[in-house]
Amino acid sequence: MKRRVLAGGLVVVAVAVAALLTSPAAVLERLAWVAADPLRLLAVLVVLVVVRPFLAWPVTLVAVVAGYGFGLAAAPLSLALMVATSVPPYLIARRGRDADGDLAVSLGRGRASEVLGRVVGAGERAVSVAGGTRSIAASRLLPLPSDAISVAAGLAGVRTVPFVVGSAIGELPWAVAGTVAGASAGRVAAVGLSGVFDLRLVAAAGLAGLLLLVGPAYRHYRSSA
Repeated sequence: MKRRVLAGGLVVVAVAVAALLTSPAAVLERLAWVAADPLRLLAVLVVLVVVRPFLAWPVTLVAVVAGYGFGLAAAPLSLALMVATSVPPYLIARRGRDADGDLAVSLGRGRASEVLGRVVGAGERAVSVAGGTRSIAASRLLPLPSDAISVAAGLAGVRTVPFVVGSAIGELPWAVAGTVAGASAGRVAAVGLSGVFDLRLVAAAGLAGLLLLVGPAYRHYRSSA
């Protein structure tokens, strides 16, 4: 019980700190002060990992901050933190599954529920065809919202290990690019978070994501024909 209270208190403090920062832009404006002390930088990174999903901030913000403070050597740390900050939405969505992996909650009625049901069904089919790890890796490589992928994975019943491994594979190019952008502070200041990724990188990563799905999709098509 004490651990739960402590954990809840830490979350409240983290959310309060993030609220004071207001936005990703506010975080970037304070990078020089944050990076002046390595321990302070690590503390801010931990806070970002915890609160980012609840504030719907870009996951690459974590890599940019790490790159700014620790330089290019922070790429592995950036990747680990990006995967870690993707876990909370996934775990929350997983609570909608019972012990047997079936949906344990009703999606309700209405247009939104219908769309959600279709998304869940599509995710389940993708996982059954390509496997959890490959599906998550491909999704992360595509220019799709990170938290939407995490929630879809949880609702689709993707297991934890495939989710983590697939996320690490798919987030790798974004972690490296975000770290490089953070290490080049002038670039972030000039173009902001939305402009740190070259369109060629986005296109190449998207193509790689599609190629990951081509083989399983073709084999599934052949087997069902």
